[in-house]
Amino acid sequence: MSVLKAKSQWELPQIESFLVDTEIPVKLACINGAGRPLVCSLWYLYDDGAIWCATKASSDVAGFLKDSADCGFEVAPESMPYKGVRGQGRVTLMPDAGLPVLLRLLDRYLGTRESAFAKWLIDQAHDEVAIKIEPDWLTSWDFTKRMNA
Repeated sequence: MSVLKAKSQWELPQIESFLVDTEIPVKLACINGAGRPLVCSLWYLYDDGAIWCATKASSDVAGFLKDSADCGFEVAPESMPYKGVRGQGRVTLMPDAGLPVLLRLLDRYLGTRESAFAKWLIDQAHDEVAIKIEPDWLTSWDFTKRMNA
């Protein structure tokens, strides 16, 4: 079974390229402790078929994902032309991968581990946990042609 939805605008290689190349946060949806949806934005990277994020093990979102591994996600710029990728998947929390993923995220989003902010994040990373999202399905949309007409 393919993870790609039949109505996806792009094929899987284009989706994967978009996820690798687009440097904006992923919008991650989970279920909070009251059973209500919660959306949060996290830095991410796409590697080997999975979306990776990092957060404190003590954070609310880590607790919610520990209670329910089901999630939704979207990566889409807020500027025209509108296009993006969304899907649903299952989360695995990986404490041993927390710092390595955080370091890769710093490289991706800040381009350095030497800034004051990067150093502060690294200093606070003693309870960092990696969030591995394995998609159940993916889809994409791209309004470039329609918006440029």
